[in-house]
Amino acid sequence: MARASLPPHDIADLSLADAGSARVAWAGDQMPVLGRVRERFAVERPLDGIRLAACLHVTAETANLILALQSGGALTALCSANPLSTQDDVASALVLEHGVQVRALRGESLDTYAAHVRALLDGAPQVTIDDGADLLVTAHHVGGEALAGLIGGTEETTTGLVRLRRLEERGVLACPVLAVNEAHTERALNDRHGTGQSALDGIVRASHVLLAGHTVVVLGYGAAGQGIAERARGAGAAVIVCEVDPLHALEARMGGYDVMPALRAAERGDIFITVTGSCRVLRGEHFERMKDGALLANAGHFDVELDLEELGGLATGGVRQVRPLVEQHTLADGRRLNLLAGGRVVNLAAAEGHPAAVMDVSFALQALCVEELVRRRGELPVGVLQVPAAIDREVGRLKLDALGVEIDEPTLEQANYRESWG
Repeated sequence: MARASLPPHDIADLSLADAGSARVAWAGDQMPVLGRVRERFAVERPLDGIRLAACLHVTAETANLILALQSGGALTALCSANPLSTQDDVASALVLEHGVQVRALRGESLDTYAAHVRALLDGAPQVTIDDGADLLVTAHHVGGEALAGLIGGTEETTTGLVRLRRLEERGVLACPVLAVNEAHTERALNDRHGTGQSALDGIVRASHVLLAGHTVVVLGYGAAGQGIAERARGAGAAVIVCEVDPLHALEARMGGYDVMPALRAAERGDIFITVTGSCRVLRGEHFERMKDGALLANAGHFDVELDLEELGGLATGGVRQVRPLVEQHTLADGRRLNLLAGGRVVNLAAAEGHPAAVMDVSFALQALCVEELVRRRGELPVGVLQVPAAIDREVGRLKLDALGVEIDEPTLEQANYRESWG
């Protein structure tokens, strides 16, 4: 694409496009489900002319989603949901080679991030795709044109759905939102297997720690926490789970994990991983009880799960960078607590996020949900809605097909038996 005809953008370096294209192609080879959706979209053009804005992690996997949506006819704009996850070469490739409006810079400030979100809303999108709900929440704060033409949105995270449900409870949510995060295929693959592997990958990359023989404390035992706990135990670590939900806590205990309050776990853990979607999960009272050398990592959405202000206040012995992604806080008594990736989401800030094979399912769901919103515009009620079961099953079927897995079909007799009532 000639540089004179490039779309509006704010990225690091257009010269990185070749490297970005190679990365996007590599990820695409591992995303056959999304590839199938993209092929159909190219023929049917179900999104023709739709203005679409996405606030997502700007990675090679996300690029493949954007290209699938473009194939369906969407006019796409993208900004970053996390300044430490942006792959600058991918952003360059999307702008230079595919004409996508991209506003994303690795390490961008919060002010720049906010400006990028507003810039996308200035384009009056009809459909939004969010990872944390910043696009839709900001649209509701701005009002006017930012809300007027909205057909609907999708949301990728638990944190984002919490925020959107607050809007719904207050009676101000302006459009239907499909809760992609709560689809069965999303929970099973993205949260459990994706976060489970990538969070530990980020911790090991950042710290070079040996998991075997250490005690890992997992704070939060939802689908993502389950995946982290499973893989930590598989790597030879002893695992403690901390929870506020009695059902999740019971599930963890019946799964063979020690379950206890976070204050007690603080004295025993070597590696702490928050994955709750809440705030101040680990704070001063916990830091004061931790062992010398403890590692602190966040695998939730925002960097508020660890109370960084209180950690800094306790570090009267100073703070120093001991590895590129490890910040060591020395307490008054000489104990050292090691913060990984600045408290940002460790699987993205210290590694590369979920493997492409996992994001294949997540982004196929996203693409099909966008199609559903457009196809049924005006029909869906305003509110946070579940992903239609037919879409969930279709993505599961396509993924099994890509893996070469065949399953049984019920016989006519079995189908009739399941549908009978007496």
